Amino acid sequence: MNSYRIALNFEDGVTRFVDCGANEKVLDAAFRNRINLPMDCSDGVCGTCKCRAESGTYDMGDDYIDDALTGDEAAEGLVLTCQMIPKSDCVVAVPVPSTACKTGTAKFNGTVTAVTPHGDAAYELALDVAEDAPAFLPGQYVNIGVPGSAQHRSYSFSSAPGARRMTFLIKQVPGGLMSGWLASAAAGANLEMTGPLGSFYLRAVNKPLLFLAGGTGLAPFLSMLEELARLESNQPVHMIYGVTRDQDLVLVDRLQEYALRVPGFTFSTCVADPSTTHERQGYVTQHMPAQALHDGNVDVYLCGPPPMVDAVQKHFKTAGITPASFHYEKFAPNQITA
Repeated sequence: MNSYRIALNFEDGVTRFVDCGANEKVLDAAFRNRINLPMDCSDGVCGTCKCRAESGTYDMGDDYIDDALTGDEAAEGLVLTCQMIPKSDCVVAVPVPSTACKTGTAKFNGTVTAVTPHGDAAYELALDVAEDAPAFLPGQYVNIGVPGSAQHRSYSFSSAPGARRMTFLIKQVPGGLMSGWLASAAAGANLEMTGPLGSFYLRAVNKPLLFLAGGTGLAPFLSMLEELARLESNQPVHMIYGVTRDQDLVLVDRLQEYALRVPGFTFSTCVADPSTTHERQGYVTQHMPAQALHDGNVDVYLCGPPPMVDAVQKHFKTAGITPASFHYEKFAPNQITA
């Protein structure tokens, strides 16, 4: 019997994956995995189990009443998990914290296979994980414990979802706890991780996409591009990758490879430093072509430092641009916040 992978993304950013049988309801599959999704009647009458399907196809049947889920709500993607039978892999947003469903983040280990420095700008960290390591949505992050300390740092996955080798693009921070450890890290070292986490992830692709990456905020987009390559989406995707200094432009060759692998993908780069020799000096807001905005019919994804996020929001407001959807993640050198 076929089964489908259902990602349950909770209000606090925790994501849990469950396998749902071809004729099984999402609520039942969650309970089978000891995840107590909100419910009361389980008969499509009360509406307590109402969630939002953010991607995938499914059958809701006709055994629920309009008071539990109106036609307008169903048209907007709201579902009753007690009636929802998936017909494909799905992502379901659950409007309560994971703790309210008696579940939480997974803990797992990874073995360092490589640490690749990119000048003084960033490290690329590669880890091998076990077959049963938790899955993640493209764009999410994980907390990685810093060996020899009781602290962790949060980094976005740059690898393809489901790959047994996970990769991360990590900014080199002078005096930084993780940066200091990575400078002398050896292959074979063990790292403890908690996750996946985050509400910044690639939704269903049914509109043009605009990706705005700032510095090592490039990482989640590499994971998204891997997913787009797998999906063979025919929607146009444009990325603007902005950095502070010339030497901060890393993995541009990787983007060139994606331009060959992902149909409709194009990208440009810019450098803020006034003394740059780069062909595009300035910030991403100064190099945003009108055609990439598709008159607002575009899903925008932005990952970068807080000033960049604020500047893009201000730019859209000043220009009177209202994207179809706007997803962003702000990050500081030692943490990520959604």
